[in-house]
Amino acid sequence: SFCIVPYTRGRERSRDFDSVISELEGLAAAGYKEVMLLGQNVNSYGKGSADGKTFPDLLRAAAAIKGFSRIRFMSSHPKDISDEVIEIMASEPNIEKHLHLPLQSGSDRLLKIMNRPYDTEKYMHIVDNFRRLVPGGSISTDIIVGFPGETEEDFEGTMDIVRRAKFDSAFTFQYSIRPGTKAAEMEDQVPHDIVTERFGRLLKLQNDLVFESNKAKIGKVEEVLIEGLSSTS
Repeated sequence: SFCIVPYTRGRERSRDFDSVISELEGLAAAGYKEVMLLGQNVNSYGKGSADGKTFPDLLRAAAAIKGFSRIRFMSSHPKDISDEVIEIMASEPNIEKHLHLPLQSGSDRLLKIMNRPYDTEKYMHIVDNFRRLVPGGSISTDIIVGFPGETEEDFEGTMDIVRRAKFDSAFTFQYSIRPGTKAAEMEDQVPHDIVTERFGRLLKLQNDLVFESNKAKIGKVEEVLIEGLSSTS
């Protein structure tokens, strides 16, 4: 109800499974060490396709290709990410142990108005399952502050989920009107000063959580991928 991208891109389409694997094999043979499987919602991959292949099938086949040090994907939608995807992340060493899982709001009431077909209980089940199966993994998210009709209680619901999930990073946004979306025509647009004040509180909380996440890395040895020279070097 708030994002213009689905309107501009049209209905979801899945690339042919064999063509994706062939491209990945070519990239591995050419020496590429990292790839990203990118989609508006990767978990929807294969729905309606004649071959019946799903995103877990694609992820498992990609992991089996020799040569890749790291395979990443985004974005996952909380409405249909499967336990199987998380299990593959846990078992395959070259699948990046990072899950981007957009929350948008910690209010079940607002999630319904946003046309997000999940609730906070389902969302936290995914988070808890990931933390259990992928120890040391990281979770990032997207959060909107000031969606039309957001009350202080709604916002506190978001803050509560942030505290519980302990996101390692978050892309936080102040709601802005996108002409052509349903939310643009909704009443009860939240005053800018209230949105800004709430946004500041959320940012403070998330920055504190990021600091704690970063401190947990002290003393550890991590593998890094050098992509090239810095533009300032």
